Amino acid sequence: MVSLTTQDIRVSAESMYQRQYSVPAKRQYVYAYRIRIGNEGNVPVQLLSRTWEVIDGTGARRLVEGEGVVGRQPVIMPGQFHEYTSWVQFETPIGAMKGNYVMQRTGQFKEGEFFEVKVPKFVHVAPELLN
Repeated sequence: MVSLTTQDIRVSAESMYQRQYSVPAKRQYVYAYRIRIGNEGNVPVQLLSRTWEVIDGTGARRLVEGEGVVGRQPVIMPGQFHEYTSWVQFETPIGAMKGNYVMQRTGQFKEGEFFEVKVPKFVHVAPELLN
């Protein structure tokens, strides 16, 4: 698991190969990934949107943008975390992702303050490449 902290928000990411959904003969490699977003500050924050850069093994890049994460715009209280799992598919047995979240501070003295939180680059690798 890789982690990165930006403005008191710690984002950790972990990849898990999904053998049951992958078909290497058809160049389909599916990975689930778990993201944990922890609020290490003293003000509640709300995750508003996300931007992902998805990079396959050839270096081809695609951008994925949208509101919230898996249909939610969670509020994360100080000392708490939000965790979710999603998935990605590649045509190569190796790929990577990185990105950012746009968040808003929601405490009484910080209402409306928007900021960007970096998601660390993390790698997806099919197990057969590691042997």
